[in-house]
Amino acid sequence: MNADGQHSPLRIIMKTIAILGGAYAGAPAAARLAAGLPKRWRIVVIDKNTHINHVYVMPRYAVLGGHEHKAFCPRINFFQLLPNPSSLHSSEKQPAYDKENHPHLILNAEVLALTPTHVTLNKSFPEHGFPTTEIRYDYLLYALGSKLPAPLDLWGALPGSIPVSAEPEESKGLPERYNGTKTEGITWLKTHQKVIEDAQRILVVGGGALGIQFATDIAHIHPRKSVILLHSREKLLPRFDSEMHSEIRLALESLGVDVILNERLADRDAPPKYNEKGQRVLKTIKGREIVADLVLMCTGQTPNTSILKAMDPATVNPHSGLAYVLKTMQLAVQPQYSSITSGEEIALQNLSLDSKDHSIDSTLRVATPYPHIFVAGDTADAFGAIAAGHTAHFQAEVAADNILNLIEVRERHEQLVEKGGNLAYCKGDEELREYVPTPPAIKVSLGLNDSITQSNGIIGKKSDGVDDLNAAAVWAYWGMKVQSDSEMYL
Repeated sequence: MNADGQHSPLRIIMKTIAILGGAYAGAPAAARLAAGLPKRWRIVVIDKNTHINHVYVMPRYAVLGGHEHKAFCPRINFFQLLPNPSSLHSSEKQPAYDKENHPHLILNAEVLALTPTHVTLNKSFPEHGFPTTEIRYDYLLYALGSKLPAPLDLWGALPGSIPVSAEPEESKGLPERYNGTKTEGITWLKTHQKVIEDAQRILVVGGGALGIQFATDIAHIHPRKSVILLHSREKLLPRFDSEMHSEIRLALESLGVDVILNERLADRDAPPKYNEKGQRVLKTIKGREIVADLVLMCTGQTPNTSILKAMDPATVNPHSGLAYVLKTMQLAVQPQYSSITSGEEIALQNLSLDSKDHSIDSTLRVATPYPHIFVAGDTADAFGAIAAGHTAHFQAEVAADNILNLIEVRERHEQLVEKGGNLAYCKGDEELREYVPTPPAIKVSLGLNDSITQSNGIIGKKSDGVDDLNAAAVWAYWGMKVQSDSEMYL
């Protein structure tokens, strides 16, 4: 019997595609690969969460009770999430997907280290043929996402939003920390709800989507609370059109949120100060004083690229923390500018660190020492693409198709060698797909009823909101079609 309990020759050597992270990028990549792989290839998905964490509903569920279980979707039909691609890539396809008879694995583990040939985990899986913590791979997709800001960081301090006036002894009764399970995640969200309920003055720092959603949901659900939104720039959602800013600000103010723009907190690393009521007293760089029972820091999302950096520091942008990639989504290294012209040098010097113009870097990224390693999602420096679920999906599709193309070439070469053929007559490498970023698109809820979107430059507003943000639709995308809320406790 093999690792999945199927009767097959034990000595068949399986070639491995490792996918690190099984959510917005890892999930569609796994399904696309499973539909197109030839025989003797397997996918090994590694994720430290037992379920797919649906991050986009968590700000709502961290404020509104009764829906927490819907944020964690099981990976029951993980390898058949999407329809088969219209064209598969190998002449020796696997049979139609059968979830009871396939070689693919999902390992619940943490990735500790990476080399160009092996992944090291925090535990072994002898029952699946991995007696040590190392797994050898032929191709790899790095899709570990980002470390989320504190109010959504399940792995951080519990719950990441303990009232700033709390002394250490006040947190002794809190539940155990999150370790990757659905039960722990539900408890974390309920604890977060209680923290918000107990605070009367709440400061939300950051005017991106997360800060806007937290501020509007809190103000809508708890209209008697004082909610302040502090943003360091003149515009909310600065990457989007000015009309988005205007409409969102209007919605915030209509809900009673005090909006403070173009200011940031001063001395964030200084020891906290409290007033006689035990409330936190904070100052902005302009000298404004803000008093709050609770501070939600909705800034500071950072890519999880430390493992790549440890393997090869040249693969990670030192300013953004993002992984360099080719347009094929293959891992790349820092571009070398020594051979560029003086005119290009001047252009580079004029680029600010937060510039969204990637034209120079993208033209220089033409080769890689890691053609078998791909990156998708929030960890990828993908030529100006925003960090979002839909961009992760499209990047993962490109990566998966290119892995299948490379495997097809590899299989053809190996078959020719086995037959004693001449490689000179073997067809060359397939042309790989390139990822083309689309214009930034977003949907932001503005309280329980309203939302605003921007897609292809078109702004739309709706007032058809539902409390759980239609979580069942995303469960269906992840292979779990449910008819009732009770089915979402799995």
